[in-house]
Amino acid sequence: MRGIVTIRSLVLTQLWHGRDALYGHKAMTAIAKNRWFHPLLLLLWIVIGAGLRFTHLTSKPPWTDEFATLVFSLGHSFETVPLDQAIDLNTLLQPLQLQPVASARDVVHYLLAEDVHPPLYFVLAHGWIQLFSSSDGLISIWVARSLPALLGVFSIPAVFGVGWLAFRSLSVAQLAAAIMAVSPFGIFLAQEARHYTLAILWVTGFLACLVVAARHIHTRKILPVGVCLIWVALSAVGIATHYFILLTLAAIALVLLGLGLRQTRRRPDAMLRSHWHRIYAVALGTAMASVVWFPIWQTIHNREITQWIQSGDRFSLLAIINPIAQAIAAWTTMLILLPVESQPLWVTLFWGGLMILFVVWVVPLLRRGLRLHLADAKTRLAVNVLGGFVLAAIALFFGITYGLGSDLTRGARYNFVYFPAVIILVGASLATIWQSKTSRFNGKAAVVFVWFVGLVSSLTVANNLGYQKYYRPELLLDLITSRSQQPVLIATTQNTLVQIGEMMGIGWEVQRRVQHGEAIAPTPKFLLAREYQNACLENCAATDTLKQTVSQMTAPIDLWLVNFHAPVNLESQSCTADDQPQPYINGYSAKLYHCGS
Repeated sequence: MRGIVTIRSLVLTQLWHGRDALYGHKAMTAIAKNRWFHPLLLLLWIVIGAGLRFTHLTSKPPWTDEFATLVFSLGHSFETVPLDQAIDLNTLLQPLQLQPVASARDVVHYLLAEDVHPPLYFVLAHGWIQLFSSSDGLISIWVARSLPALLGVFSIPAVFGVGWLAFRSLSVAQLAAAIMAVSPFGIFLAQEARHYTLAILWVTGFLACLVVAARHIHTRKILPVGVCLIWVALSAVGIATHYFILLTLAAIALVLLGLGLRQTRRRPDAMLRSHWHRIYAVALGTAMASVVWFPIWQTIHNREITQWIQSGDRFSLLAIINPIAQAIAAWTTMLILLPVESQPLWVTLFWGGLMILFVVWVVPLLRRGLRLHLADAKTRLAVNVLGGFVLAAIALFFGITYGLGSDLTRGARYNFVYFPAVIILVGASLATIWQSKTSRFNGKAAVVFVWFVGLVSSLTVANNLGYQKYYRPELLLDLITSRSQQPVLIATTQNTLVQIGEMMGIGWEVQRRVQHGEAIAPTPKFLLAREYQNACLENCAATDTLKQTVSQMTAPIDLWLVNFHAPVNLESQSCTADDQPQPYINGYSAKLYHCGS
């Protein structure tokens, strides 16, 4: 009994005395008497994070990537949408119809045949949709987005756990959870019907394994078998969720290699000692979990759907500068994002200027906090490991971008690979800043300000003022209905499922307005003219398909060419181009022709 009391005393001493100076000695003594303080504080961050992630969850229109999630999660195929002929709204949206007969096997089959992503999330989404949807009608966008939103909420206690595990500090854990709750980048990923929040959970799990492994390597102890098994299992489900998890694993491998080289400087045979054997076993298990995907990876690089990240001239000035600018912009949005998109220029300049001022102020602040941790022997290892992981991941991104010509920085969402580690490091830095107080600097006020900026930024994202959807079909439909008083044909060139998703976005908006009682008469028809070239200039199949389709329709009609990348020759169909210039709308470039009038 006396031993139990002694252990309990040591644990309380570790948690509350000296390690957490967040509230001062007297405050911490008072808090220690209330065992519910930290659980309730964590619950507060979870509630705030959940509220932000579920705010206006259905107000933003789905875009092409989300339509891919919807169609494949239903166990349907994009290839059922007819090409090279005018189709009505119901036919266009047929792949979005709920069908209870579809199975998880259908999900895997169509996904691997038509897309480039692994199937785990889509299978989970299939079960989620079947559980919470009615038996007929179109899929609910709220149901589809609620799963990633919920997984995003889970990331808050997840980073709390890793923050405590790495620094043995409840103040670090609480501040990491607080920042994750309001991170605008985290809100952005959580409000998309995609698989990134599930991948973030796996990355957070990897970080926990990395921290434990680094500690065992540092103390030359053997890694427990349970941790090894969890690590390999995380690798298997992580790769089955998103292939870029391999970048996370590669960054972890570089960190472990660095720890091993540091040991070999002291003892040449250090990496052959027994405490490394299970690390090698984990690496072997991860390799075995990866090998099953090799046949698929060999075909991905050359598929049309991945060409958007391929750099043209890799040695041009823009190809050199753009990745750096894009990466900095994505890093910034992990903490701040004000309304700088699609605003009048002066508004963009104003909010953009405030963002720059914040970054200029907060970067030295965070750097100072991490230096204090590096000066502490008890937390130095955690900062080196997590910081090294982030730097290794960033180096891999730039290596692939500049070395292989695949610009990974074009997709801000890909930063999920190391996002949780950044948040934990920010929490660790703010924990040391909190207790700083001089005549010119109040640490508590600085930390509160950083969190408040994150809160405002997360509301910016939730209200579609930041990280706006790539496509704005509601604006395009406003333009079409305001300019057309006769039957409408909306035509585009089709090269991949992306173009079908673009048309589905317009059709989804038409359907939404009809359901809300708005009169749209007559309902537009749609044409997906198959074109095997991305930007055809001559002898184009889409040109002939458009001409034939227009000639078969009853005149007069208004023809809207939307993202139509082929020559237009419609003189014989009595079509004349509208002389008013059409504004560019996010994701849609439109041109109007009046035919047969």
